[in-house]
Amino acid sequence: MPAYAVAHLHRTNLVPEVVEYLERIQATMDPFSGRFIVHGGPMEVREGTWPGALVVLEFPDMTRARAWYESAAYQEILALRTRNIEGDLILIEGVSEDHKATDVLGE
Repeated sequence: MPAYAVAHLHRTNLVPEVVEYLERIQATMDPFSGRFIVHGGPMEVREGTWPGALVVLEFPDMTRARAWYESAAYQEILALRTRNIEGDLILIEGVSEDHKATDVLGE
């Protein structure tokens, strides 16, 4: 089942360290078959407020998502982002292709 790294970046700051992070992140994801599926871009807020940007990375499964985040290669560049951009990041498991809303009821 796919897994996702979801980041809500509250304040972005495109300083040289962030540029370096952007230049290096793909190489940290490749060994774990990670890919960007959302990377900032225009959005339409329909409920509540949403300051900042959204980034979603997809991995084949939670094991590889965790392994990417905990990898030496990613940990080496992480501070380039966290020193310059405030935000939150979670790893979350996706659902199967045949998932229905009522599946969460556990019936």
